Amino acid sequence: MVNNQSPPLPLLAATGLCKSFGGIKAVNDANIEVPKGSITGLIGPNGAGKTTLFNLLSNFIHPDKGRVIFDGEPIHNLQPYQIAQQGLVRTFQVARTLSRLSVLENMLLAAQKQTGENFWQVQFQPHIVAKEEKELQQQAMFLLESVGLAKKAHDYAGGLSGGQRKLLEMGRALMTNPKLILLDEPAAGVNPRLIDDICDRILTWNRRDGMTFLIIEHNMDVIMSLCDRVWVLAEGRNLADGTPAEIQSNAKVLEAYLGQ
Repeated sequence: MVNNQSPPLPLLAATGLCKSFGGIKAVNDANIEVPKGSITGLIGPNGAGKTTLFNLLSNFIHPDKGRVIFDGEPIHNLQPYQIAQQGLVRTFQVARTLSRLSVLENMLLAAQKQTGENFWQVQFQPHIVAKEEKELQQQAMFLLESVGLAKKAHDYAGGLSGGQRKLLEMGRALMTNPKLILLDEPAAGVNPRLIDDICDRILTWNRRDGMTFLIIEHNMDVIMSLCDRVWVLAEGRNLADGTPAEIQSNAKVLEAYLGQ
């Protein structure tokens, strides 16, 4: 019996993305797909265009050409905050925190469409606002527990280590109830003792909660242990994609990325 069912559409699909800076093509006709429920990796040598591609996917910079489809809808003409509201959120290579606010306050700021943001509801429905704030605090503390920062909830975010800031940024991303998280080098600059912790938490969120991830990472042990599929960029172009095992044995990848 012939199976006429089409394969499921990827949660994120970018085609033909191009971006130039001063005549230099940072991303040149790049494609990438991220299946729903997967952990997908993006690797390549320095200057390959990985972070530029992340910026294009989240529209922090606008593509010269190409399309980005997220959850069946084009998003390449949306503002970054609108893309986040659709469920695609990102972290940064250097974690961004509001250092003079507490860890808990950083988490609470990430919650979207809060009733208390409306002046009239604050004035005339304070009980609803108070109830929602209590629920958000409970959610924030639950997520801080899941990233190992519950004991730091009332500390200034500026006092966290680099690795702890990355965990806070992940927790803050989870406060938006995302469908897909783009992680930009989650292990970079992190104490080796925390790297395994970060990887364990990513696997838990993926396997237990069905969270989808796209990860840039130079630490090949992290990529190969976490990812279902890996995409490789070189000089802004697609070089290869496949399973971790296929990428590890790909001669073009070894030559371009590992220098072999």
